[in-house]
Amino acid sequence: MLAALVYVYNMSRKRILLAVTGASGMAYALALAENLGRREDVDLHLIVSRAAEQVLAIETGLGPEDLARLARSTYAEDDLAAPPASGSWPLQAMVVCPCTMASLAAIARGLGANLIHRAADVCLKERRRLVLVPRETPLSAVHLENMLAAHRAGAVILPACPGFYHRPANLDDLAAHLTGRILDQLDIPHALFPRWGEPQEV
Repeated sequence: MLAALVYVYNMSRKRILLAVTGASGMAYALALAENLGRREDVDLHLIVSRAAEQVLAIETGLGPEDLARLARSTYAEDDLAAPPASGSWPLQAMVVCPCTMASLAAIARGLGANLIHRAADVCLKERRRLVLVPRETPLSAVHLENMLAAHRAGAVILPACPGFYHRPANLDDLAAHLTGRILDQLDIPHALFPRWGEPQEV
């Protein structure tokens, strides 16, 4: 009899999949990856699209390896045989940050053209948390309809709209605020910004 090899996932750690697509807003993706990647209670997995690699270089001068070093595992966007393509792969949540309008449309309409779309579709069908962080302005009727469709399917639509009540002094503060709001959706505690009504330094 052949011995079965059984992989036991450590459920004490949250497995989070971060997908980075080619919208502007790579500062948000970097801040989120840095916060998730350094936590002892999170296993960060990563997909970076080819378009995201281009935008990352334009906006930050960095390459995909700078994101990959923060993750436990990385997957190519065209690898539809990768673990995130299957509902049997244990996963607590997926975040698409930033999320292009094309990615949003594919996710909202169930068009699994690449691993990002397929992994998001898996989250929806398995009733797992899916957070989409669109970064576009202005929004057309098509964009808004796709957001509503994704919301109705079970996704959280969290636009890249940082607040200002925490008195941000720089871009890092703005990215930290949005990162904190995403972590809230993942039920991950943090102290990235003071809550509304809490005392803060002047």
